[in-house]
Amino acid sequence: MRKFKITVDGKVYEVEVEEVGGNESSAGTISVPQPVATKVKEEPVSQKVVKPSSNPSPTKAPTAAVAGEEVVAPMPGKVLQLKVSEGDSVKDGDTLLVLEAMKMENEIVANASGSIKKINIAANDMVDTGDVLMVIG
Repeated sequence: MRKFKITVDGKVYEVEVEEVGGNESSAGTISVPQPVATKVKEEPVSQKVVKPSSNPSPTKAPTAAVAGEEVVAPMPGKVLQLKVSEGDSVKDGDTLLVLEAMKMENEIVANASGSIKKINIAANDMVDTGDVLMVIG
């Protein structure tokens, strides 16, 4: 019989193997795995805090306040389509624009009746929650 040490998945096994045509007739034995001593060197790791880069949408020039009912973005998203233009007459509940948020298209509706006094956005603009999208007067 010949003895071998075999490592499998970090465990060391001592194995006895009988040679084919050898003169011993007993079966080989396998011993219980023995723990292997390992040393782990712990060193402090310096961690850098990296701020994620973002491409914010271009900031719009401040606009003069227009009297009327403000239509604000209920959620962050991308303006897919404007359904109205400045000067158009709308009724409470009319669809003003389509806003894409989380891969869903949301219709933003008028919260008052009147005419569109000011539009602060364009198609493909990114908006945040609370941004004034347009003013109805």
